[in-house]
Amino acid sequence: MNDTKPLDVIVAVIGGGAAGYFAAIHASGPGIEVLLFEKSPKVLSKVKISGGGRCNVTHRPMEITKLIKNYPRGEKFLKKGFAHFSIEDTFTWFESRGVPLKIEEDGRVFPKSNTSQSIVDVLQEEAARLGVQLRISTGIKIIRPSETGFLLQTDQGEMVVSKVIVASGGHPNLSSYEFLKLLNHNIIKPIPSLFTFNTPQEPIRELMGIAMGDALVKLEGTKLSYRGPILITHWGISGPAVLKLSAFGADWLHEKQYTARAIIHWNADLGEQDYVEQLNGYAQIHPNRKVGSHPLFGVPTRLWEHFCSKAAILEPQLYGQLPKKLINKLVQCLFCYSVGIQGKTTFKEEFVTAGGLVLDEINPETLESRFHPGLYFAGEVLNLDGITGGFNFQAAWTTGYLAGSSAKESLKM
Repeated sequence: MNDTKPLDVIVAVIGGGAAGYFAAIHASGPGIEVLLFEKSPKVLSKVKISGGGRCNVTHRPMEITKLIKNYPRGEKFLKKGFAHFSIEDTFTWFESRGVPLKIEEDGRVFPKSNTSQSIVDVLQEEAARLGVQLRISTGIKIIRPSETGFLLQTDQGEMVVSKVIVASGGHPNLSSYEFLKLLNHNIIKPIPSLFTFNTPQEPIRELMGIAMGDALVKLEGTKLSYRGPILITHWGISGPAVLKLSAFGADWLHEKQYTARAIIHWNADLGEQDYVEQLNGYAQIHPNRKVGSHPLFGVPTRLWEHFCSKAAILEPQLYGQLPKKLINKLVQCLFCYSVGIQGKTTFKEEFVTAGGLVLDEINPETLESRFHPGLYFAGEVLNLDGITGGFNFQAAWTTGYLAGSSAKESLKM
């Protein structure tokens, strides 16, 4: 792989995902040749499958101080980046290129077309328009700093470039970062983030498909909790509250080898005493109604029947004759239902990692390495990750923009 162009106009971007494409686009300019390397035969694969094939592009615009709270790792680092490229900038970028976006009730943002192909197409079209050269099925074996820039050892041979942007994504194994070994950057061992809780020993799995819209899930023995929708699946418990809790509890759960207990409060608006008072109030108004046949607190019938069974409330039991002891047992099911976690399951086909390059070694204003001028990083290769809702893609757009535009700006000096 030989290149006759002057070395000071070549920018190599490693990784054909969201951050890589955005970095390549923003590194492009007159007299700058941008090469985008992707080790697999396909690009933007994660963009394609995300959000059930719709692509959760970002989240509803919010203040930066609120936005950064959605990142279990990288909160302080991203605060500076979002000042340069915000959620509003993401809206402007895509909509000005013919991809209108819509905000759903829960704050997630999707293309109005309801297909991720719209996002894939605009990224590819913009990169092609700017002359970005795509090199698919070309992995990078080694990045070696040199006097004139960086030597890349690729699957197709060697070449020297002036600037390098690494946007290779998150990896499940530490060995996947081997190509960075000559750069002397420290890497935090990657572990999973955003996963559902397996509960193989719990009978609640038989109620798969049941959901509660506003629950609170806690990890027993910690201060970690998250509020939101919860879903019972055939392998355990899932839904936004569980996924987000898994992100904030990723390190702790990894240390516990994914064996722990979760406490579920099925209706987050109610306190323990609220349940007692409302049960007693209902019993006074409807003393002759059967407890098992008349669920309260927005609990689906099958889940309510499960609670009654767990509380030893028999089928003919009437509300008016419900003893205090059984009321307390029922309230315990509603307020602090305990399930044993034994393992995890990756959320759909999406994979997010906690871990990656240590952020202290990267300039948050430019995404440039503090060790090697001309070397930049973007996306999940860094030790940053967000919860579900479009936050990981927003981090990709922001860091990709910063890395690409910083590399481009440095070439003007």
